[in-house]
Amino acid sequence: MEFRILGPLEVWDEGGEVALGGRKPRALLAVLLVHPNEVVPADRLIDELWGEDSPERAAAVLRVNVSRLRKALRQDVLTTRSPGYVVRVGPDELDLHRFERLVDEGRSLLAGGLAADASGRLRDALSLWRGPALADFAYEGFAQAAIARLEEIRLAAAELRIEADLTLGRHDELVGELEALVAEHPLRERLRRYLMTALYRSGRQAEALDAYQDARRALVDELGLEPSTALQQLERAILRQDPALVVEAPAPAGVRKVAERSILVAVTHETRFEALLAVAEPLVRQPARVMILARLVSDAADLRSASAWLEERRSALEARGVVARAASFTSTAPGEELARLASELDVELLLTDAPDELLAEGAPDEQLTALLAEAPCDVALLAPRDASPGGPVLVPFGGAEHDWAAVELGAWFARTEHAPLRLAGAAAAPEQGRRDASRLLSHGALAVQRVLGISAEPLLTPPGEEGMLEASRDAGLLVVGLSTRWHREGLGPARLRLAREAAPPTLLVRRGLR
Repeated sequence: MEFRILGPLEVWDEGGEVALGGRKPRALLAVLLVHPNEVVPADRLIDELWGEDSPERAAAVLRVNVSRLRKALRQDVLTTRSPGYVVRVGPDELDLHRFERLVDEGRSLLAGGLAADASGRLRDALSLWRGPALADFAYEGFAQAAIARLEEIRLAAAELRIEADLTLGRHDELVGELEALVAEHPLRERLRRYLMTALYRSGRQAEALDAYQDARRALVDELGLEPSTALQQLERAILRQDPALVVEAPAPAGVRKVAERSILVAVTHETRFEALLAVAEPLVRQPARVMILARLVSDAADLRSASAWLEERRSALEARGVVARAASFTSTAPGEELARLASELDVELLLTDAPDELLAEGAPDEQLTALLAEAPCDVALLAPRDASPGGPVLVPFGGAEHDWAAVELGAWFARTEHAPLRLAGAAAAPEQGRRDASRLLSHGALAVQRVLGISAEPLLTPPGEEGMLEASRDAGLLVVGLSTRWHREGLGPARLRLAREAAPPTLLVRRGLR
C-alpha cells in the first residue's frame, strides 16, 4: 500500500487508488500520516478534526470514523494504541519518506564530489511532488503547520539541487528558474545568492549586481535588515571579478572530494552488521561524513573472506551515496587496536555492538575496558533488537556529563531521521520528598534547541526501571549514557536491565576523552 501526502492526499494499492470513505476519514488519515508510526492521542485527533466545534460524544464519533477508515485500508495499517491511534507505514510506503531518503542521498553525493549523481537523485526526489503538500486540506487548521514544514523541506531540496547544477556549470539554464523562485520567495537569501552567481557566470555581471541591489531593497524594506555577510561578500567578489567565482571543471568520473568528518563502525559479528548499519547510515548522511568499516579477526586464515565480505558491504554503501572505506586486519587485542585506529583517523564516533559478556554480566571484559579507557572519541555500544530503529528517540536524562553525551548522539540521530526526540526523567515521588524532573528536562530541551535547532519533548516516567522500560515501548531507539564510573561499576543494574529488556535497539554511550 502506498500513501501520498506530497500533493493531494492519496492512497494506492495493487488495485488502484483507494476510496477513503468521506472527508472526515480522509482528514483523520492526513493527521495520522503527518505523524507516521507515532501514537496520536484521541483527544488531540478530536481537537485537530473539529476544534471548538467538536460534536457531542466526540470520542464515539471519532471511533466511527476510525472504523470507516480501517475498512478502506490494509488490516494492519491503522491500529489502536493507548491513548490513541497509530498509522504504521513501511520505509517506502509513504512518499515523504522516499523523498527524504533521496534528498539525504543527494546531499551525501554532493558532499562526496559527485555533483551529477547528486543532481539526478535530487530531481528524483522533487519529482515525487504532485503539487502543494496536502493540497486538499490547504484551508484546514490542522494542516497548516505540516504544510509549512513540508514546503520548507521541498524548497531546501530545490536549493540543494540548484547548488549541484551550479557546480556542474549549468548556470545558463538556471537563471530563469532562479528568477521565478526569487519572485516567489524574495527574502530567501540563498536563492538570491544563487541567482547572482548564475548571472555572473553567464557573463551578465551588471545584472548580477542589480540582483544584489534588488535583494538589499527587499530585505531593508520588509525586515529593516542589511543583507547577510555572505551576500555582501559575493557582491564584492563580483565587483573585483574574483576568479574563485568561476565554476571549476567537474572532477573526472570516480574522483570525489571526501568528507573530512567520519565515524568508525567496528564489525565484530557479521550477523550484527545490519543492526549497526541501521544506526550508522543515518549518522553519516546529514551532514555528510565518511563511514569507516573495520573488521577484526583473530585467525589469519579468516582474513581473506572477512575482507571480501566487508568490501561487498562497502560497495553497497557507495552505491547508495555513502562515502565509505573499509579495512580488515588480524588482532589479538581488538579493544586496543580499535582505540588506536580511532585516534589515528580522528573519528567523531566509534560504533560497535555490545559484547554478549557485557549484557550477561554487566561488566566489560579486558578488551572492552581497553576500548572504553583509551578511545579518544565518543564510543557507542549497540544492544540490537529484531526491529531496526524507527520512531521516537528516547534518552533518559539526569543532567550528568554522560547524559549529555547520550543527548548529543540521540539528537544527531533524531535530526537526521526527522524523528521525535524525547528526554525522559522521573515523575515526582512525594513520599520520598522528590520533585519531578521537568525543570531539568526543560533545561536539556532548551540546550538541544539552541545548539541543534530541533525540539526535544520532555517525558515524565514513573520512578524506577519499570517506568523507563514502559516509556521505551513506543520508542524506535533508546540512547543511554554510561557513567564515568563504568570501570568500577560496569553498566549498573538500571542500565543493564534497559540494555537487556528495552523494546527498541539500545545505544550505550561513553563520552569521548578529549
